Amino acid sequence: MATTRKADTHWEGSLMDGKGAVTLASSEIGTFDVNWPARSAEPNGVTSPEELIAAAHSTCYSMALSHGLAQAGTPPTSVDTHAEVDFQPGTGITEIRLTVRASVPGLSAEDFQAAAENAKANCPVSKALAGVPSITLDAALV
Repeated sequence: MATTRKADTHWEGSLMDGKGAVTLASSEIGTFDVNWPARSAEPNGVTSPEELIAAAHSTCYSMALSHGLAQAGTPPTSVDTHAEVDFQPGTGITEIRLTVRASVPGLSAEDFQAAAENAKANCPVSKALAGVPSITLDAALV
């Protein structure tokens, strides 16, 4: 059965001078301010689409890696994923860098690398972001 998640954004004004707020409507956990300076310069306590993409990608990747490892008989003790999304005004999202550190008892570094690359290729958010020119992965066991 498919699931649907919802978010709502209210925007006022022009791109450069305007501001808005995005509400995570499905979970109802909050409303977060958004504006152009937070996207193109410093966040200053305001979120951006790229930060939300980084959150989605790091979460989806962690879940996919954990699932793949467990299915292979080597469930992880922990998976910590950091995502960085680069946005170039006038161009768009130019690169995503994933960094993962995991504790997986009994798994070799080589097998972990293979599982990490498989998760990168197959997590649903990675697939949705396939148009990004570069998605890199730095994966290591801890």
